[in-house]
Amino acid sequence: MAPPRDRRAGFSRRRQYGLFLGYVLAVAGAVVGAVLLVAGTFNPPLFAGLRMGAASVTAPISGGAMSVRDAIAAVPVWINGWIFAHAENDALKRDQAAARPLLMRARVIAYENNRLRRLLAVRDRTSQPVATARLVSSSASSGRRFAMLDAGRISGVQPGMPVRGPDGLVGRIIEAGPNAARVLLLSDTESVVPVRRARDGLPAIAAGRADGTVDIRSVNTTNVRFRAGDVFVTSGIGGLYAPDIPVARVEADAIDTAVARPFAHPDRLDFALVEQVFMPFPAPLPGATGPALP
Repeated sequence: MAPPRDRRAGFSRRRQYGLFLGYVLAVAGAVVGAVLLVAGTFNPPLFAGLRMGAASVTAPISGGAMSVRDAIAAVPVWINGWIFAHAENDALKRDQAAARPLLMRARVIAYENNRLRRLLAVRDRTSQPVATARLVSSSASSGRRFAMLDAGRISGVQPGMPVRGPDGLVGRIIEAGPNAARVLLLSDTESVVPVRRARDGLPAIAAGRADGTVDIRSVNTTNVRFRAGDVFVTSGIGGLYAPDIPVARVEADAIDTAVARPFAHPDRLDFALVEQVFMPFPAPLPGATGPALP
């Protein structure tokens, strides 16, 4: 027997209530979307406050879900590590033996560097950590590149603070709520970071391309050759990012502008470190008329 073509709810109360609830949710979603669209167009500060308020509510839930996911994903890794522990132990011993001469050489260089700094009376500034938090979400398909951090003003996080991971620089805070913060990633088109080449100190600029990569552009020079594998780190210029933080590695040979891949991948980053601004501008003195000098 062919199924009836009549899709109406009929006299079933359950189907009637379900259909009515679906209409109510659809209308409510359309109304909320229209309100947010109007607020984002005519009152951006209000829209930013609403967005951070919603993020403050959803960030703990997302963090808990990611913790459960990581715990489940760690089970096969633990089993695999237990099975191949002996082979990995032997490989680590060989790597340690090969790295011991390099470590001794690095210690000698570090000692000589510290001695020369003391002779020149050079004062280093160290960026103090503010909070360690989890990146609960990141945009990977839109034209902008943002991430959400499950720590906010309660933990001391403020807009402008740099964010870094174990592999390198992630970005900087642009909005902060009570327990959530919005991070502008390195690959966003609005992100510009002063960098230098690790092997010779060549100054450059790392600008986002909105596709997960960055452009490395030479500064005040022409016909600069970039080679595949060149590593760029922060230069400390500008006072926002501390120097010598890994930023990106060049993917292919180029002249003047090269495409590079950031070391930190937000979609695979569990935790990130929020740091103080490297060299913050001091507050102006009472009665001062000019801008404060760094």
